[in-house]
Amino acid sequence: MIRTRGLTRRFKVKRRVVDAVRGLDLDVAKGELVAFLGPNGAGKSTSLRMLTTLLPPTSGEARIAGHDIRSDAAAVRRRIGYVGQGNGAGPYFRVRDELVTQGRCHGFTPAESRRRADDLLATMELEDLADRPAGTLSGGQRRRLDIALGLVHRPELLFLDEPSSGLDPQNRANLWEHILRLRDQLGTTVFLTTHYLEEADTKAERVVVIDHGRIIADDTAERLKANLAGDRLTVVTDNAARAARIADRIPLAREVVVDGDAVRLRVPDGSAVLPVLLRALDAATVDVRTAEVRRPTLDDVFLALTGRSLRESAA
Repeated sequence: MIRTRGLTRRFKVKRRVVDAVRGLDLDVAKGELVAFLGPNGAGKSTSLRMLTTLLPPTSGEARIAGHDIRSDAAAVRRRIGYVGQGNGAGPYFRVRDELVTQGRCHGFTPAESRRRADDLLATMELEDLADRPAGTLSGGQRRRLDIALGLVHRPELLFLDEPSSGLDPQNRANLWEHILRLRDQLGTTVFLTTHYLEEADTKAERVVVIDHGRIIADDTAERLKANLAGDRLTVVTDNAARAARIADRIPLAREVVVDGDAVRLRVPDGSAVLPVLLRALDAATVDVRTAEVRRPTLDDVFLALTGRSLRESAA
């Protein structure tokens, strides 16, 4: 569905050439839900604008739904939907009218445009708002309308650029319910950018991490967390120095540190390793007062890859 090789975009900033995206290699299969994760300025939106033919690449190549973004841009646009960060509907136009107009822009008849508009109003739970001006909708309602506008022509692939940015937690959760239901019903491939770690962690089947214009990780959230970050084990004992020496002998243990009477270490599977460690400490007559396993986050993954926090970089 998406295939890129060496995709690069350079900008000239104050007489200096800057690579916003550097050699993007990416493969996305039909039906996948992929989160493109990274801090502000990492190259997420620039990548999307190239993949949706809104911005020509400086070098490299990309094919979307089998069509080249340079030589066959019109065919690419017929097969994709794109929802940018801004609102797409005019604030003074009624919700249904905006959807009908979008259908007419795609070449559908007036009757077909109205039918598709009504279907999407029902799907996105906007029926009661159909005659309201778009500018009177709440933030979450407007984002649902934006997605509906991107789906009028029933695209094979839907690009969402920061779809829930600026929404409160309740509206974000509601929006995601609609995105996931649409994908399940229509089988649409969804490729979205986000800097919300929880969204990428819990909603996406696959997470692609970009930083400084380069992809630095690409896998499921669970495998990224297990392989790159690992679980954090903390045991509080009566002999931390001795406990640390025992912990250091645990297979795959890393980052073993003593902090007062606590010993902390990272391992790929904390739930399986903790009983092993506790048995070893008991055999060595080291008294364990408390023990804790903390699962990693995608921020831990980014920290392991770059040495800095993604939350801080995205702020």
